[in-house]
Amino acid sequence: MTARRIVLLGPPGSGKGTQAVRLAAWLGVPHISTGDLLRSEVQNRTELGLQAQRFMDRGELVPDALVAEMIRKHIERAPGFVLDGFPRNLRQAEILETVTVVERALHFQIGRNEIVRRLSARRVCPQCGHVYNLISNPPQRDSVCDECHIALVQRSDDTPEVIQRRIEVQYAREIEPILDFYRKRNVLREIDASGDIDSVYRAAQRALE
Repeated sequence: MTARRIVLLGPPGSGKGTQAVRLAAWLGVPHISTGDLLRSEVQNRTELGLQAQRFMDRGELVPDALVAEMIRKHIERAPGFVLDGFPRNLRQAEILETVTVVERALHFQIGRNEIVRRLSARRVCPQCGHVYNLISNPPQRDSVCDECHIALVQRSDDTPEVIQRRIEVQYAREIEPILDFYRKRNVLREIDASGDIDSVYRAAQRALE
């Protein structure tokens, strides 16, 4: 039986967001991006969104338990889910376990040099906010937004030096305990994310069957 309650793990630039959308459509389950979910709750001024807003207004991180409760609300009646962006640390993985049973955790593996290459190629339109990638999703004209026809910019956190630091300080330190958590539950599957989008997608499909 194909797993339908899925967590996607991987460093920035691994392509897990792209694969999350495709896998959710294939399985017929919701794709839950915690960043999008949090913004929606705040914009709709739900009870949970108002609680989250108070932390954000003070410049604090939204508590793990509050984010988990938002997720629970969206998955409790769903036939499954593809969860992207949560858990980001061991505590979040433990909290999620009290909310639902994760059937499969897919870890998208990719080398550090390739991460830097991919993220360094990201460009953003300063007017409409559309994100391009000069390697995988370039604009029609070199470094010019297709819609606004103005020059694209590189975000300050997409320079090679900052990317390296994010990988070392944030991702590498936090991911290993999460991988061990799911490995002990025999639900972790490793995916080679260095290939093209279609080959990675097929590997992810096989890992869910």
